[in-house]
Amino acid sequence: MALGFLLLKQTTGFEVSFDMSLKDPLMLAFFATIGLNANLASLKKGGKALSIFVFVVVGLLLVQNAIGIGMAKMLGLDPLMGLLAGSITLSGGHGTGAAWSKVFSERYGFENATEVAMACATFGLVLGGLIGGPVARYLVKHSSTPNGTPDDTEVPTAFEKPYSGRMITSLVLIETLALIAICLTVGHVIADFLRGTTFELPTFVCVLFVGVVLSNTMHAVGFYRVFERAVSVLGNVSLSLFLAMALMSLKLWELASLALPMLAILLVQTLVMALYAIFVTYRIMGKNYDAAVLAAGHCGFGLGATPTAIANMQAITDRFGPSHLAFLVVPMVGAFFIDIVNAIVIKLYLMLPVFPAVMG
Repeated sequence: MALGFLLLKQTTGFEVSFDMSLKDPLMLAFFATIGLNANLASLKKGGKALSIFVFVVVGLLLVQNAIGIGMAKMLGLDPLMGLLAGSITLSGGHGTGAAWSKVFSERYGFENATEVAMACATFGLVLGGLIGGPVARYLVKHSSTPNGTPDDTEVPTAFEKPYSGRMITSLVLIETLALIAICLTVGHVIADFLRGTTFELPTFVCVLFVGVVLSNTMHAVGFYRVFERAVSVLGNVSLSLFLAMALMSLKLWELASLALPMLAILLVQTLVMALYAIFVTYRIMGKNYDAAVLAAGHCGFGLGATPTAIANMQAITDRFGPSHLAFLVVPMVGAFFIDIVNAIVIKLYLMLPVFPAVMG
């Protein structure tokens, strides 16, 4: 639709605008669902592999931002664009990109931040799905063979058997909506309280943290257990509606001067992601079949989003055999940990002297 509006403006000079009042609440609702689905008690299931994979992911975040900022400076661009073409949109995806672009626009005066973020995130989403398969096939050929038939003693994860599970009822949806509303309300209060202090955080990070604390506290005291599938459904709906509004309102004509430099940065990021998956993720995670599937998943959410990672891994395991470890670790890291550590990494990078001072 944004392309249609671009054509309309170029041919008639007519520009369409939309009511965006629901856009930010929908974005925050999405991050609330990420926090609500973060069951800390389940982390022990991932064991040592989960901890190692988190460190591997953090390494990529640092590399992506270093490349983005370095190339932006080399091309004479605002270093903030380097962050947007780095871990914010590539490892973070559309939701994180939109959240930080709002911060960059309001706090740093970076124009067209939303357009840049959406373009980078969309590019990464496509390329993340394209490179995951070839990278994994290359690694499988150089790894130990998979274990053959599935191990019936292991319980498949929800992503391996996505259609099994109890039904979502209207009562569950209402309860989940109430939890999301609590996360948004308390998250806003915390963000306002921290504003102007050393510990200032974007509102979406505060909302996410509230979701984590709320979900795990209720579970620990036995008061209520969050229904993860219902939370995921509402999260996907919120993100889909938010993206529809964000993409419809893109002013693509304002990206014309940035198209080639942005493409150059993203192509380098894609090459680096493939090399990182092969030479870092695969080797550190054990140089075996599970590591190959993990590398395919890392390509998916390292450039795009967790669903892309799941699709990459499903394509590999359907052909070569199951990998329960990969389907346990990647969703936990890609759907929760990545947003937490990414926010911390971005905050640290913004302290570098190459970035402009925060506007009053």
